Amino acid sequence: MHLKDVLSMRARPAAGIFMALTRRCPLSCEHCSTNSLISSEEYPEEMFYRFVKTFTPENKPDVILLTGGEPLLRPKLVIDITEWAHSIGTTVCLISGMFFANQKEIPPLIIEALSGVDQFTASLDYYHEKQVPRAAVFRALHQLLNQGKDVSLQIVGLNEHDPYLADVTKDVLDNFGNRVPMFVSKVGDIGRARNWLNKQQLNSNIDINPEPCAMSAWPVVSFDGTIVACCNQDVINGPAPSHLRLGHAAVDDWEKVRERLVNSNFLRAIRVFGPEYLTKQYGSEDQACDGYCSTCYKLSDNPIISERIEPLMKRSTIDFVEEKVLLFQQKRQYGIPNYVHLVDVGYESGKEEIQ
Repeated sequence: MHLKDVLSMRARPAAGIFMALTRRCPLSCEHCSTNSLISSEEYPEEMFYRFVKTFTPENKPDVILLTGGEPLLRPKLVIDITEWAHSIGTTVCLISGMFFANQKEIPPLIIEALSGVDQFTASLDYYHEKQVPRAAVFRALHQLLNQGKDVSLQIVGLNEHDPYLADVTKDVLDNFGNRVPMFVSKVGDIGRARNWLNKQQLNSNIDINPEPCAMSAWPVVSFDGTIVACCNQDVINGPAPSHLRLGHAAVDDWEKVRERLVNSNFLRAIRVFGPEYLTKQYGSEDQACDGYCSTCYKLSDNPIISERIEPLMKRSTIDFVEEKVLLFQQKRQYGIPNYVHLVDVGYESGKEEIQ
């Protein structure tokens, strides 16, 4: 599976699910959004596997994206989830910080885990390179490519002018040609980066227009099993506001979680209009917008918004609007504008080879 295929599905509600299998990570990158350490919390494997086993051939996500922390600290769980997913027709993707690349050879159990996943993404940036050298990451990616694995890179920089981004993307193209697509974005103001990142001053935008949210389209199973409707790390860390909480992996099944995500009028409205527009149009006069995600986090604080959204989402035209927003979002280009074309690397040639 190509990176572009995964991103094109991102806006379709319940098309995929994120699963953070652990918060532990052997690396301690200074920009880590999850504040992960090797001593971070980790919950029983059985809980995650139990939830995945509720997926059926008739009712399942198309894609499971395994993340963490570092999911490859639990290779047996990755193997078990992948085997069940494939048995019911679900694709498995995995993203790793590449801790294992510091060894000359990829450990056998990790090789076994990676051999099953359909798409593998490696994190590579200035902060990761302090702990896992670029040459080591490239060596491991060459090994995986030689075994026929679809691989991609997730790269972050400070901004579109960050010289690191120009250097590393050129290096990837020089070393791999059209074999490794790249998703390039900015370091987030979250986790450990929040302590040092220069924050841009928020603009007070009086004219707030609808801005659909794709981040509320896929459920996220967090480290402790809580299932939320948003991949923002503050929501995952919890406690999640009530309108973004979908259930828990220890007690709920996929059918219930999917129904809550897809049919909640609150979440449908967020996906169509965005939180700032909803607050401005349907909130109380004293409710201010202080950033896109921050505004969403506080939507549950004022029940009047929920009351006013219900009749809005029952209008006969809303289904049509949702369909058009989804089509728009599926064509959306993610990441830093100067680098969005790197998502397409190898895409056409790959399609030609399949045909």
